[in-house]
Amino acid sequence: MTMKVIDTIEAMRKLVLLQKKKGKRVGLVPTMGYLHDGHLSLVREAKKHCDFLVVSIYVNPTQFAPGEDLDQYPRDFRRDNDLCLQEGVDVIFFPANEEMYSPEHKTYVVTEELSGLLCGSSRPTHFRGVTTVVTKLFHIVQPDVAVFGQKDYQQAVIIKKMVQDLNFDVEIVLCPVVREEDGLALSSRNKYLDKKQRAQANVLYRSLLLAERVYNAGNRDGTAIIKMMEDLINSSAQAKIDYIALADADTLAEAQPGKRDSVMAVAVYFGKTRLIDNIILKRKPDTE
Repeated sequence: MTMKVIDTIEAMRKLVLLQKKKGKRVGLVPTMGYLHDGHLSLVREAKKHCDFLVVSIYVNPTQFAPGEDLDQYPRDFRRDNDLCLQEGVDVIFFPANEEMYSPEHKTYVVTEELSGLLCGSSRPTHFRGVTTVVTKLFHIVQPDVAVFGQKDYQQAVIIKKMVQDLNFDVEIVLCPVVREEDGLALSSRNKYLDKKQRAQANVLYRSLLLAERVYNAGNRDGTAIIKMMEDLINSSAQAKIDYIALADADTLAEAQPGKRDSVMAVAVYFGKTRLIDNIILKRKPDTE
């Protein structure tokens, strides 16, 4: 089957229904385009779980607050199309804003509490937009499996909770962070960094590795570990820390280091560019 590009909800639904009637398992990788190796790792993982793969490319306006980078967000559909074709994607769903949101749109999906933590503190409407558009994509594509990346860890936790609470019949698969050689997590927003900022940006990963080393050495004092990370970032880069937080890996609530798996999450501004990263700190068997 030749890869198709579909831009209407009606056509997308008809094609998915046809595939399901053939007994095919449908996969979805939701993206905002400007694809990189991180996205492609999700595509490759999704192909292991399905017979028919849809990649959505849609820069969702409802997850951007006024003054954020909606208009500047990088876009290159021709390149995205070529990459999807090379990876054996079956369909790109590429809707316009008018197709996804009517002028009278008033309905949003909110995962309470979780959406106000971590990134939600500085981007209070962001996850409302994410869960709304993912809900719409789930209704349109009807995937049996959807694949997300660990770099957006809070997003993945929120979507898993939404799927559980709203009884979506879809399996959520989470894939590891894909990094540059120096450790910087791949992100479409890395394009915004100038040469100096790019050279300094790997301090995010270095700070996370520091946290992991200290934690694995037996230090369970989250406040002390965060202070070490802050000191490293502030001494190594011209950057502004948005937050560094140690949270429960499943619930994002206050972490119980050593008793349950935790996630150390960080968000830092390099100039106007906000980058996020995280690392999982595993519970040790001897604490059981």
